[in-house]
Amino acid sequence: MTTSTSLAGLTARLAEASCVKGPFNLANGEQLDTYFDEYRLAADPALLRDTAAAMAALVPDDAQLLAGIELGGVPLVVALSAVTGLPAVFLRRSPKGYGSRRQIEGAALDGRRTVLVDDVVRSGGQLLAMTNTLRVAGAPVTDALCVLERPLGGRTLLAEHRVTLHSLLTEVDLPAPRPGDAS
Repeated sequence: MTTSTSLAGLTARLAEASCVKGPFNLANGEQLDTYFDEYRLAADPALLRDTAAAMAALVPDDAQLLAGIELGGVPLVVALSAVTGLPAVFLRRSPKGYGSRRQIEGAALDGRRTVLVDDVVRSGGQLLAMTNTLRVAGAPVTDALCVLERPLGGRTLLAEHRVTLHSLLTEVDLPAPRPGDAS
């Protein structure tokens, strides 16, 4: 990265664009006071490109395929695929109910070593579910990448299932979030 896209500079840009103070409801019913708004990251082409460039250094050398989890992981995996030259697949939480009826779209898995990509990891449950989906489909998964890791047990859960989590940032790397709307 150049000086303008150093990790410290990128962290500040991510915090400015995507860290929001305001109520955010998790799927399990818990509420956060602050959250990382992945849509603000994905909506900023320069920030998305620079984030993908920084994440490229986290991709294991033997990776053959990248897998983005809907919805936050999809723009990240597209950008990361463009930076690394690795093909990508896109994972739905459940198979599509019409059309192709697939849960996995994009490049063929063909037993290729696959790296999961998502925006934020909290408990790790979603990444673990997608790891299992890919493994059943024949793709070996031993690594996952994220932009932000929150210390809520995700790294430990994934490690228990032979998946190493590589995070660009952890919660402590970010400055206090700015007040903002919750839209």
